[in-house]
Amino acid sequence: MRNKQKGFSLIELLIVVAIILIIAAIAIPNLLRAKIAANQASAVGSLRTLNTSCIAFATNYGQYPAALTNLGPVASGSTASSTSADLIDSVLSAGTKSGYTFVYTAGASNQSYTITATPITAATTGQSMYFTDQSGVIRVNTSGSGATIASTPIG
Repeated sequence: MRNKQKGFSLIELLIVVAIILIIAAIAIPNLLRAKIAANQASAVGSLRTLNTSCIAFATNYGQYPAALTNLGPVASGSTASSTSADLIDSVLSAGTKSGYTFVYTAGASNQSYTITATPITAATTGQSMYFTDQSGVIRVNTSGSGATIASTPIG
């Protein structure tokens, strides 16, 4: 009498591995697209936060901030001031968040401002570039060049 061994044959295991690889090949590009979409949504949300913070800053100090860091957190034991208004977190005030770089430019006499959001790596972190100013309108450019006041407003 022969003892039959229990378990899977090599062919059965190879078929299972092949199926797993096919599923992974389908899922990974979708995962990367989802990550890019999440980064772009985060950039728009961050621009909305920055617009709101700039308006709050102007209400308190009579002008828009001179730099993005002026909206950032206060030092331990300090109170809010025009150089650290404690309106945004330290990550956003550093100028980089969720795969995007935010550049704040103050206008003449700090009575206006512009903010641009550019992906760090277009292929992996985001494909759209964003622009906003004191009007609060967020504009997008997907053509690869930077977004400007002439770019299309987001819907």
